[in-house]
Amino acid sequence: MNVLLSTTYFGPIQWYQKLYRADEVWIERHETFQKQTYRNRCIIATTQGTQALTVPVERSNSQSSIPQFLKDIRISDHGNWRHLHWNALRSAYGDSPFFMYYEDDIRPFFERRWDYLFDFNEAIIEKMCELLDILPNIHYTDQYLPSLDSERLRVGASAGMGLEEGLLDCRNTITPKHPVPDPGFTPQRYYQVYEAKHGFLPNLSILDLLFNMGPESVFWL
Repeated sequence: MNVLLSTTYFGPIQWYQKLYRADEVWIERHETFQKQTYRNRCIIATTQGTQALTVPVERSNSQSSIPQFLKDIRISDHGNWRHLHWNALRSAYGDSPFFMYYEDDIRPFFERRWDYLFDFNEAIIEKMCELLDILPNIHYTDQYLPSLDSERLRVGASAGMGLEEGLLDCRNTITPKHPVPDPGFTPQRYYQVYEAKHGFLPNLSILDLLFNMGPESVFWL
């Protein structure tokens, strides 16, 4: 199975499950940016419940008729967000079993500055794959693929990417708001720091799984 995904900021377990299980993964570079999605947002568990962490981005002039591709979206330095995100993660997961184990791997993403959201996300994905000990076969689109109406669609060479097998389009199904039913993904319970208070919270950021389950995280993908 081949999968088409949007880029993601410390994306949910569902996203990484697709990344892990697919024969080939295509990550979309040429779509237009969509707000309130996992492209620049992740969901973590805190003592108060779930919390969304959002990377602010610079938007082009709204009067411009030229579409702005996701690969060209720049990260904004507005609001000291790096400091806020890292403090939120330390507060939420400081007492989790594996936070200290991975702290030095994650902290640099909130110390170094990346210009572009796509490049930032790809650096995160590369690090997450290393920590999860997975080796997905990742490619990047060289043109935009129109939305695929059916769950699976045979895409030939006419698409310009040489995809000859069935393609599962997950760009708009893995979303924090109104997610589309996914028969290929069933959240599996694992230990969470705040489960006694909030119950099990499914499909949070991959960081939630990593900080709670450590090297065993791959068994939940």
